[in-house]
Amino acid sequence: MAQGYGVELYFDPALENQVLKAWNVLARRQISTQLIEMESRPHITLFSSPALDPPKLENVVKTFASKQEPLALSFSSIGSFPNEANILFLAPTPTLSLLQFHSQLCDALKKEGVEISEDYSPDSWVPYCSVAQQVPKNRMAEAFSVLRDLKLPVTGYAMDIGLVEFSPVRELFSFPLGNAAEA
Repeated sequence: MAQGYGVELYFDPALENQVLKAWNVLARRQISTQLIEMESRPHITLFSSPALDPPKLENVVKTFASKQEPLALSFSSIGSFPNEANILFLAPTPTLSLLQFHSQLCDALKKEGVEISEDYSPDSWVPYCSVAQQVPKNRMAEAFSVLRDLKLPVTGYAMDIGLVEFSPVRELFSFPLGNAAEA
């Protein structure tokens, strides 16, 4: 798996548990266990790069987080990307507040000289929360069927933003969104 860093948006406990339920159902059916094995945490990746300066980013992310409020999220659909990783995901409804949040983060990173790749630029970023990776092609239909039983939409809030190093996944830091970041 690729090495790098990711800026991730984390959920409130109830929403995180809904995503974990999907991970566990897919694991019990032996469709995909990778996210559990890599000790990932349910999240939406806001930005990823093969090389970053974590100490430099820590202040940027901390300041950014303190100026934000928890963000309402509603995972309303299931999707897959047409690539080799065979990723299945829950897609949040792309609200203006989510898109602005991402765009403002990109602006803050650019001011610090961080280059934003095309995949994460505000004009082409696709927000999603992985629920399975490397699903065997012959089990994709079954995996979709399992996820359709989730009773979408599942709603909650994005509460924290953090930086992880991968692979394996290791959280370097995270900060709560809003005034709680100053406490």
